[in-house]
Amino acid sequence: MASRSSDIRPIVKLRSTAGTGFTYVTRKNRRNDPDRIVLRKFDPVVRRHVDFREER
Repeated sequence: MASRSSDIRPIVKLRSTAGTGFTYVTRKNRRNDPDRIVLRKFDPVVRRHVDFREER
């Protein structure tokens, strides 16, 4: 059985760049996005859309 670390769709944590500490948890495709991903999502603490960066 394959190791979780070499999984093609690993679970990643997205942390808010607004400094609130709010996170989202999602999966990403390692073949399509080998670098760290940045998604623009809603941060309920500051009540606006901000960039969320992948954290390892």
